[in-house]
Amino acid sequence: MGILDEQRSLCEDLERLEQACADRILEEPKSTRERLARDHQIAKFVDRFQQQSARLLETQADRDGTRQKEVDSLSSKDPFEEFYRQLGQIKGFHRRYPNEPVENLERTYKRRQATDGEYVSEIDTMFTGEEAHGKFFDLTKNHEDYLNLPGVKRITYLSYLSLFDKFDKFACNQKMNDKYFKYVSALAEYLESLLSRTRPLENPEGIVEQTGKDFEKAWEEDNVAGWFKLEEVSDDIGSREEAMWVPKEEFYCDVCMKGFKNNNVFEHHFNGKQHKKAAAKQAEGGVGNGESRKAGGSSGAASRLKDKAIAGREWRIVKLAEIMSKERDETMTNVERKQSLTERERQMELDALYEENSADPNLEAETHTDDENDDEKIYNPLKLPLAWDGKPIPYWLYKLHGLGVEFSCEICGNFVYMGRRAFDKHFNEYRHTYGLRCLGITNTTLFREITKIDEAQRLWEKLENDKKKIKMANETVEEMEDGQGNVMPRKVYEDLQKQGLL
Repeated sequence: MGILDEQRSLCEDLERLEQACADRILEEPKSTRERLARDHQIAKFVDRFQQQSARLLETQADRDGTRQKEVDSLSSKDPFEEFYRQLGQIKGFHRRYPNEPVENLERTYKRRQATDGEYVSEIDTMFTGEEAHGKFFDLTKNHEDYLNLPGVKRITYLSYLSLFDKFDKFACNQKMNDKYFKYVSALAEYLESLLSRTRPLENPEGIVEQTGKDFEKAWEEDNVAGWFKLEEVSDDIGSREEAMWVPKEEFYCDVCMKGFKNNNVFEHHFNGKQHKKAAAKQAEGGVGNGESRKAGGSSGAASRLKDKAIAGREWRIVKLAEIMSKERDETMTNVERKQSLTERERQMELDALYEENSADPNLEAETHTDDENDDEKIYNPLKLPLAWDGKPIPYWLYKLHGLGVEFSCEICGNFVYMGRRAFDKHFNEYRHTYGLRCLGITNTTLFREITKIDEAQRLWEKLENDKKKIKMANETVEEMEDGQGNVMPRKVYEDLQKQGLL
């Protein structure tokens, strides 16, 4: 194939790639799985578009002069002679290779259904079951690594999801541990991987690269959260000075290179043997606990590089967690919802999810009609209440409001209320107040939480009897009058008289 034919083929490929991307952007995915399949197809088409564009520019540059020779051969000779010469070459090629396949660009970039092709199978194997096609985080392995770090408190997975990007809880000696370096490295790699898998069209490589540039700038300006320049230290080989970086602590001992969170512990630390020994070595010109980290050109430089590597990974984790804050919130909600499910409910949820994923989309496409939003059959095996859109509410919301708990009220005619919220509201509703009035009870505000008729009647009788006793007591009170004309009960009058106040 000549240079001109190769350029024509590249231009055709670019146009078909552009049209394929436009066709897929116009699609409206019905699920997260279909959206990811479409986005990854578009991302691969964009990568191929860039590769083909680079090839086209390379051939257009014509650094070896091959294209110009081909153009000169077409213009200098008889056009028909050159045409038949190239035609002979093509026929000779196909005689030598009769079964050579021809690339069909139209078929290569043809729109595919969401359930066939290599892309969907790739999507199905790209995520774990816990990630649910990128909707949630799967940090169970990182949670285990966190619990194995020295000196950390044991926390639940739900608590870990809310603080995995908080590194100010780690002391200086904890961050210098190799296990901590492996932990933050694995966590940063997972977040980068999830970002590239869930957002292929948002240039994840560019986001990670920009995050690295921002870190380098902040590191040079001493603006990295949790780290600061301790002092200028010099290598033992030459006079070159470099800054020592250490984790930032509220109470920090320069001699021992150790941070403390509590002021009392920090003050008692100066009376310890370790601090006194390190201070004595430093005063004698020896190497203390903190100085051992500075001594030696190669070891000190390696330590500083490790500090920067740890800080860089912490920076990436914080920035990526901010970008994927929506997935993080949904993960916490999903974990909390799963904790409220019983084993039977979990199995029912898995069965429903399996039926949804294994359903035949072609069969569904045939059964769907134009008014499917109004007449489609709602799958509701758990008998959940319907929301405003006519669809069942989420199961976690059903459990959160306790809608599975029944409350019966005898005053309302044995009416059953689902959930504590509806039960509390019904005491102010007409049905309950009307039932109390039928029992002769007028003051309904004192009868909250009472649902039995006999209990309400006994309480009303007691209240009425108390009123009568108070009224009778007020009527039989003997009143006295002092010299100034003030009227008061006899007992009060006698008490004041004994005290000499009258």
